[in-house]
Amino acid sequence: MKMDIVRVERSEAGTFGVLIVDGSAFCVTLERPWVDNQQNVSSIPPGDYICKRVQSPSKGNTFEITGVPGRSNILIHKGNFIGDSEGCVLVGQYFAKLKHNGDSERAIANSGTTFTQFLQITDGQSQFDLTVHGAVVSS
Repeated sequence: MKMDIVRVERSEAGTFGVLIVDGSAFCVTLERPWVDNQQNVSSIPPGDYICKRVQSPSKGNTFEITGVPGRSNILIHKGNFIGDSEGCVLVGQYFAKLKHNGDSERAIANSGTTFTQFLQITDGQSQFDLTVHGAVVSS
């Protein structure tokens, strides 16, 4: 199994992308904005990584993105807003503006359902290759 994250937008609202599984678009992704690859607050740099299945104390059954220089504990998990990520990759069904703390915020929607589907397609996989491609648009 091979996955790619193709980033389509990078702004203060977050780093938005599309997750491609074996050549087919599967879902959208959301990461924090780029902050020089700082642990817990930055998106990850473009590159080739290995994702390994882990049992996270806080996120449960998921995958950790390994091999990110100077970083660890980068998980793929559910969440709708950049505040739901501490440097991790969130998955969702589509890009949206959602109400959050009384304001409308850029986000991804239907993350819980999408994450369940992600676990279904990776059932039986202990790891997979991931390539992260840089943003094509920067604002």
